[in-house]
Amino acid sequence: MSANKEDKRLRRKASIRKKVSGTPERPRLSVFRSAKHIYAQVIDDLTHRTLVAASTLDEGHDGEIKGLKKSDKAKKIGAAIAAKCKAAGIEKVVFDRNGYIYHGRIQALANAAREAGLQF
Repeated sequence: MSANKEDKRLRRKASIRKKVSGTPERPRLSVFRSAKHIYAQVIDDLTHRTLVAASTLDEGHDGEIKGLKKSDKAKKIGAAIAAKCKAAGIEKVVFDRNGYIYHGRIQALANAAREAGLQF
């Protein structure tokens, strides 16, 4: 029985989500990437609410990310999500790579968020 890449990622995601959960004190930073864009959101799993979100589709990022490489866009989004978290009073999060390999855009976003002051 063969599984495609997305099925394998979803299986890894389910395995990760068994162990990783966001609380009000330490919400979950979830990352999703598509072929063109990257999305990050900070989620409190107990109340099922998204506290903060940032993506390459946000209107505020149009001018500054146009023409950049995808990994550079991920760095900008990592810094943006960290700034929004700071404004919302969130300093510590749990990182959820969402089944993706911790490499490339996912790693760039995480490192940029750490450099901007987010702890995980």
